Amino acid sequence: MNLSDLDYPLPRELIAQHPTPNREKSRLLVVDRDSGELQHQHFFDLPDLLPPGSCLFRNNASVFKARLKASRPTGGQLECLLLRQLDSTPEKGETWECLLKPGKKSPVGSTFALKPAFTAEVLAKTADGRVQVHFKELASYHSVVEMANAVGEVPLPPYIHRDETHPGPEDEGRYQTVYADPAKMVAAAAPTAGLHFTPDIIQRGLCRGFQYFDLTLHVGLGTFLPVQTEKLEDHPIHAELYELPVETRQALHDPHSNKVAIGTTTVRATQDYFNQPESQAAAKDRPFVREADLFIIPPFEFLQLDALVTNFHLPKSTLLSLVGAYLTPGSTDGIEWIKEIYAVAVEKKYRFFSYGDAMLIL
Repeated sequence: MNLSDLDYPLPRELIAQHPTPNREKSRLLVVDRDSGELQHQHFFDLPDLLPPGSCLFRNNASVFKARLKASRPTGGQLECLLLRQLDSTPEKGETWECLLKPGKKSPVGSTFALKPAFTAEVLAKTADGRVQVHFKELASYHSVVEMANAVGEVPLPPYIHRDETHPGPEDEGRYQTVYADPAKMVAAAAPTAGLHFTPDIIQRGLCRGFQYFDLTLHVGLGTFLPVQTEKLEDHPIHAELYELPVETRQALHDPHSNKVAIGTTTVRATQDYFNQPESQAAAKDRPFVREADLFIIPPFEFLQLDALVTNFHLPKSTLLSLVGAYLTPGSTDGIEWIKEIYAVAVEKKYRFFSYGDAMLIL
């Protein structure tokens, strides 16, 4: 598939710069795959749009302040985006996979720091821009994540612009789902489909017999790295760790429930899971942990997934490919259809991307 097949026109003013004042009052474009019908609703309608007793699967990863501003020994400024921890020892500190900006001015062996919070050294670099960084001298902080949450910034996507040096309390509270688990502080970007949920919506779902099942996908480079190859299949998709608790595994194998994925990270984790021989093991009394390396490109057959809640995604992105594949499982027709649906969303002035509106695909 050509990357140009995933392109679509989007007026810049439709890229949401701020969240809606109330999470649940974002708009919801409902797509019925059987009839082709589109409905224009609001997110607070979601509990009434799903069958009673539905099982909702959601990514409970918590976003930490993964963006660090630092200085090189020459005085030049540098930005470090923490992606995932590679290793840690009490004596030697922690090594992380990161993105550096500007990366070309930070060769292997160079250092950067934000005194007194940390000193870091570049250990290795890859052709696609990933950098291994060793953090040491963390002052009184017990971990890099603790340090980042104290001195770092919310890792807003580059299409969200802020005039302030630091994002304000709005972003610290709203670029996080209400069900994010503080013990799962592993995300360098928010699982944005979940940003629309409120405690009230969750409770209304419970009243309709919904069950909520958590999983954790460590959102990183595999989710948001831009495609830079002409052929989509040539894009090097990066692995992201995911964890499925016992209860979630058992619910995924229930053949009778209506299963709803909240977000593309949930889709990636569950479909990668079903593609593993271990997922069919009779004993499902243990959590399942693996690095998802699945790249969903049409045509793709989805397993145990009846509906999808998702945001509107960037042109030429792997996530747009995933949603197009989900619209018409086993066919490539969904790519043209998703562009037609997005054209309607543009006409109706839906808000796009992380802080934007949502879609429900039934």
